[in-house]
Amino acid sequence: MLPVLAAGFAVPQFVPQILKLRRTNDTAGLSTLWALLTGINNGAWFGYFAASRYWFALLPASSAALLGGGLGIMLSRRHSITARSKVVIGAWIIVLAAAASLDRRLLGATLTGAFVVQVIPAVTTAYRTRHPTGIARGTWLLVLGELSCWVAFGAAQHDGPLIVLGTTGVISALLMLNRTRTTRGHQRLASIPKQSQGHPLAHGAQPRSDEAA
Repeated sequence: MLPVLAAGFAVPQFVPQILKLRRTNDTAGLSTLWALLTGINNGAWFGYFAASRYWFALLPASSAALLGGGLGIMLSRRHSITARSKVVIGAWIIVLAAAASLDRRLLGATLTGAFVVQVIPAVTTAYRTRHPTGIARGTWLLVLGELSCWVAFGAAQHDGPLIVLGTTGVISALLMLNRTRTTRGHQRLASIPKQSQGHPLAHGAQPRSDEAA
């Protein structure tokens, strides 16, 4: 049941981000490397799930591979991929391919750290960007839902890679949601007219030092 629920969260996971990017063309806070690695890693997870006979997991893995990779292509058309990112992507593909060719368990062990490799660019880009307005909150809410399911399922199946994947995903989703919440708070304050914020000059008061600045 948990893989089915995870699939429900995962299949439309990147739709909010893709729609927001197409609607606003706002890339602030978005990492092209994160999106491309998401597509690559989920392609590898597809192979792992197939070998492990987790049939319901094939749907979310394939959806994330296609949509995540598609998002990466959209972002790369707006911002050129750096040489460093190309090296990271090429090296990671070689690592996954080598692990998959040797043993399923080795691939699973490699994928244990895959989400960390994948999500670090997303989190660091979001927190280094002053106003990451391009991030779609809906995508990370769906990530949180999906990975929470995999934590529970991995624990029930005593599957170490799934437990690590889920735990890392939950933590990273919470970090991203916190970042978008902070940004939304700043945007709301900026959109409120000074008079409606109770500007002290409207009441004849002296300006505060931060307002005077």
